[in-house]
Amino acid sequence: MAITPERHWSARRYAETASFVPELGAPVLELLAPSAGERILDPGCGDDVLTEKIVAAGATVVVVDAADGMVAAARARGIDARVVRGQNLTFDTEFDAVFSNAALHWMRPPKAVLAGVRRALKPRGRFVGEMGGHNNTAAIIVALSAVLGRRGRDAHQLSPWYFPSAGAYREKLEAAGFSVEDIRIIQLPTALPTSIEPWLDTFGEAFFGALLEPDRPAARAEVANLLRPVLVDETGTWIADYVRLRFRATRSV
Repeated sequence: MAITPERHWSARRYAETASFVPELGAPVLELLAPSAGERILDPGCGDDVLTEKIVAAGATVVVVDAADGMVAAARARGIDARVVRGQNLTFDTEFDAVFSNAALHWMRPPKAVLAGVRRALKPRGRFVGEMGGHNNTAAIIVALSAVLGRRGRDAHQLSPWYFPSAGAYREKLEAAGFSVEDIRIIQLPTALPTSIEPWLDTFGEAFFGALLEPDRPAARAEVANLLRPVLVDETGTWIADYVRLRFRATRSV
């Protein structure tokens, strides 16, 4: 059983190791184009940097996240934040838009998420988001598979992520009652602010948590050693092999 994100997310650790996430999300915020007076739902708030920009545009934002720590950090910044899993949204025709950055790939099954998003939107309301796409962190997943496989664990069974292709997600959006205006896969190799080990600590707990605790440091080091020739450039910078799926859709009446 994969460890769910709400069990380990730390707002402080996220800020230290994933500060690049809101920077990558700037284009999807432009795609949202929030305006004054709108009411917007943000499932999976991250560090709230993009949320604050939506508020600055004059919109009212409600943030939901499964992790108590992330919600507490959002509330400390004056944001209306609630502990709700993205699969369990109960809002009913309340929002002009739903916006999500780098969070939807943690929310499975996607069918439940999309049904809740559609229900939360007003007719013709827009759904704008960016998430991990097909082949996101492919090298990292291959390295995890090799290291865990030697220990009798199946990394694909442990994975908490859902990385769809543009075609696959378009089908799910349309089946859920959305008209897709734009959907695309974007290659975004991303320099990490740290080495790969803190990244693995932040995002890879579902994998390493399946091992006995004394074996976890060695397994993490093996993953890093496998990845070093692939993800480290000549300056010594770690560059993650990110692939993003960006989309804008509208709720059908």
